[in-house]
This record gives sequence, structure tokens and C-alpha cells, in this order.
Amino acid sequence: QVQLVESGGGLVQPGGSLRLSCAASGFTRNYYAIGWFRQAPGQEREGVSCIETGDGSTHYADSVKGRFTISRDNAKNTVYLQMNSLKPEDTAVYYCAIRPTYYCSGYREGVDFGSYGQGTQVTVSS
Repeated sequence: QVQLVESGGGLVQPGGSLRLSCAASGFTRNYYAIGWFRQAPGQEREGVSCIETGDGSTHYADSVKGRFTISRDNAKNTVYLQMNSLKPEDTAVYYCAIRPTYYCSGYREGVDFGSYGQGTQVTVSS
């Protein structure tokens, strides 16, 4: 049973940075895609970034491109989301989730992603 645990959220001023972590365990496959998702109050959950463990390809939503960076540490079974130049509209609960496929296609809508963690709150406010 795959388990994902997010951490690293908090309160930060506009323009600040945070690094989220997604610690994973219980894998039974050697290939998968891990995505970061967020959900703001009253809004649907959206995918913001995804990484393919096959070749490390990364993908970003337009709203975060150039500000967020997704990366992985295979030795620690951990995926990170470095968030820079944060804006108030980045405020949300951030989740990671996994899909047992090579590619990230459809991650923006969360297609076939599962094992969502409990989430970590990110609040960007002055």
C-alpha cells in the first residue's frame, strides 16, 4: 500500500519561498509519476506540477512555471516542490499523489492519481 506524507507548508509573505516534501513508501513498481496538487477554499483541486521517474521529465502549470521546481531524491523516496516568488493566489492546501505509469499526461486534472496524502497548508499573506 503506497503512502504519501506531505510536509513543509506554512505562512510566508508574498515574494517568499517554501519547500514542500512528499515522502513516499510502499511502492511495488519501478516506474510512476508523482504530482503536486493544490486546493484553495471553494475551488477544485488542480495539478500544479508532476515528475516522471523514468527519465525525470518535469511538468508545470502555467500559473507556477518559472517559480516552482519539482525534484526527487530517489535515495530518500522523496519528491520536493520548491516554491519561489510566492503570491497570495498560491494559498491552498497542497497534496502529492502518485500514478503507476511512466507519464504525467492528464496530471492537471488528476487523472488516475491516487494515494493522496493529508496535505500541507500554504498561506501567502502579508
